[in-house]
Amino acid sequence: MPGCAKKMFTREIEFESIGGSVEVNQEVEGDVGCVVWDAAIVLAKYLEVREKGKRKLLQGSSVVELGAGTGCVGLAAALLGASHVTLTDLPELLPLLEINRVQNKSNISGVLEVQQLIWGDTQQIQTIKIPDVILLADCIYYKESLEPLVSTVRSLSTTTSTTIMSYEQRTDGNKPELQRRFFELMGENFTKRQIPEEEHHETYRSDDISIFEFKKR
Repeated sequence: MPGCAKKMFTREIEFESIGGSVEVNQEVEGDVGCVVWDAAIVLAKYLEVREKGKRKLLQGSSVVELGAGTGCVGLAAALLGASHVTLTDLPELLPLLEINRVQNKSNISGVLEVQQLIWGDTQQIQTIKIPDVILLADCIYYKESLEPLVSTVRSLSTTTSTTIMSYEQRTDGNKPELQRRFFELMGENFTKRQIPEEEHHETYRSDDISIFEFKKR
């Protein structure tokens, strides 16, 4: 997967409920991990809504974001109260993640770190402490990475942990089959619940972006 270009622009994402924001640098040119996708925004804002309610997920929790790209969702989790957040992705995307980590660390009270993680790499997976929460945004994209992704989620999960995933429903090419296959593989070890759209942020929601919660059996 190609790395990112050098020219950047910044997007600020505000979280009105806590009076804070994250600043996310993006690459003008580069691969899929170099920009903030809509599904990441929807997930980040859902986390904000959830933390305002009774079913809090992040307060004092350890979090790992898989396929973090720009780190948007993990940064949001850190801002919203997670005690330890690890942003993970391929080695060529780590420089951008580190830029965004440094840019936002002064607004975050917990631990925020960046770590390389190639899905399915057992040795790398073993270097990551099992988290309370796993976050994924729009990671169902390439056929060759599908089974390694599911394997990684399974390896990092326990029966007490929670995985929250958002994805944009796509109808082009093999994307519908990839989405079907992902849920089939996850169904072997996890129960799932689709988060109703009325539980999403009232502004940051879309008919073609879904959020699911998975629990390991």
